[in-house]
Amino acid sequence: MPNKTKLGLTVIVLAGLVWAFSLSLTPSQAPNAIFSTITGQRIALQDLRGKPVLVTFWATDCPACINEIPDLQALYRDFHPQGLEIIAINMYYDPPSHIVAMSDAKQLPYPVALDSHNEHALAFGNVYLTPTTFLISPDGLIIKRYTGRFDLSELTARLKPYLKG
Repeated sequence: MPNKTKLGLTVIVLAGLVWAFSLSLTPSQAPNAIFSTITGQRIALQDLRGKPVLVTFWATDCPACINEIPDLQALYRDFHPQGLEIIAINMYYDPPSHIVAMSDAKQLPYPVALDSHNEHALAFGNVYLTPTTFLISPDGLIIKRYTGRFDLSELTARLKPYLKG
């Protein structure tokens, strides 16, 4: 392949990567999801407008997900009184009995919802890696997507401007 062709392909690939990266920086509207929790509660994301929300996709067999539970518990404990809502969404392949057992064992203070048909993962941009966490502003915009374990201090800094008090 001539050098000019290789250079042209390289430029096209780099331009595509820059375009994809710029899309990840642009806030987008959160989906109008309605979650069903393991306790039978229905939570409409639309009803949480006016509050910052963390939606985190996780699985009971995901070590990084389990390791970030104490951070999520601390965020909920420290910032729920100031308006923060957290919703944990289990991946479609996670057996409900495992989800309930883990939620009870870890004493999760925030709602845990099922995604039995993979509809929520698809609505949030085809989530397939866990953990994946979304920070949603009070006006319903996804302002940050974390794939993999989030950095607690960075997330806290992003969250604080949206808290009451």
